[in-house]
Amino acid sequence: MSDPLLIAGVLISCFVAYNIGGSTTGPAFGPAVGANVLSKGAAGGLMGVAFFIGAFTIGRRVVDTLGTELVKDPSIFTLETSIVVLLFIGGALLIGNLSGAPASTSMTAVGAIAGLGLASGELNRVVIGEIFAWWILSPIIGFWMAMMVGRYWYRYVDRLIAIEQSEGPLFVFQAVEAKVVPVKAPSEAEAVVTFRRMRGLVRPAFGPNTTRREAVGTVILIGIGCLMAFSSGTSNIANAIAPLVGSGALAMNPAIYIGCAAVAVGALTIARRTMETLGNDITDLPLTAAIVVALLSSTIVIILSAIGVPASFVVVATVCIVGLGWGRSTQAVSVADAVRGEVSPTVSVGALAEGEEPTVGDPAPSSKAAASSAEPVRSDLFDPGTTVRVILMQNLVPILATAGSFFTFSVLPIG
Repeated sequence: MSDPLLIAGVLISCFVAYNIGGSTTGPAFGPAVGANVLSKGAAGGLMGVAFFIGAFTIGRRVVDTLGTELVKDPSIFTLETSIVVLLFIGGALLIGNLSGAPASTSMTAVGAIAGLGLASGELNRVVIGEIFAWWILSPIIGFWMAMMVGRYWYRYVDRLIAIEQSEGPLFVFQAVEAKVVPVKAPSEAEAVVTFRRMRGLVRPAFGPNTTRREAVGTVILIGIGCLMAFSSGTSNIANAIAPLVGSGALAMNPAIYIGCAAVAVGALTIARRTMETLGNDITDLPLTAAIVVALLSSTIVIILSAIGVPASFVVVATVCIVGLGWGRSTQAVSVADAVRGEVSPTVSVGALAEGEEPTVGDPAPSSKAAASSAEPVRSDLFDPGTTVRVILMQNLVPILATAGSFFTFSVLPIG
């Protein structure tokens, strides 16, 4: 194990982590940035902190799965093979980004490692079978849960957490009114000093037009973003460091520190464009829908990560969006009528955009509602063509990584 190889492996690992930070910050904090309740710099900082907490706590379980349990003999993870695997993961990320549909880093990482295992005859088929089973089951669970929320509870959730944005700052800092409380025989100089110290104190308060509902909704929106970043750390840190940890080139904790630092750099740099693009592209997504999708997706990913299964947040989130739209479009149809076939509901791809809820980057729902009578409902959020392209790339890129890794390790004497 030479130092140049280790340096190369760490640099490639940082490249993968850097792209993870750039691609996952947008889904986590895009709604909050698009709604102007959080700056891009603050979003990047929160992403780095929440990602590290998720990686350092639950994420190490997924690192063990990819680095040691996915293959029967972890010794096949030499430093050379780890570098090749990381190159396939980084290359797949690049292909996905160029296509406009970022690839699932979890599925790609599993595919690249599985290719190594197949070529060497050391693939643990029990573990890979369990992962595949959860990859099939988790989108089904996400779709069903989102459909139930959209059909039965969305209106109540919207009344509870929807943000009605007001003009002006959300919070302001007010000076504390100073009152000098005399003590026994204070000198005049001591009283003046006490008064000046008290007059310098400030405390946060609601803005001039801020309502309690708006403040609570904003805190919930930011909190959901932090939960998404946490779930990303639990699942995605393994994609950047598992090969190096599995090879023994890096210990678990130093690898997590290095990987999370690279993620934070990506969140504070290239993720700015991702957040801006995402915030503009989902203007038809009501904030309530964004919160519901984020909460359901994050919960599923965290649970899977806790049991050591690397999960694809993008795939789960996509089916949750579709399920939520389907559920909202069938709100007026009873279960009994649907089962008997007496009613055939029309499922609109713009179902999530219907209604008068405020949307990301659109704090004036009334004007939008007025315009909706003259214009057809847009379906930029839940466009069938886009949905098919995203799901296709989510499966195609991991297949390419698996095939490329298998061919490389079968033909070339690496490691």
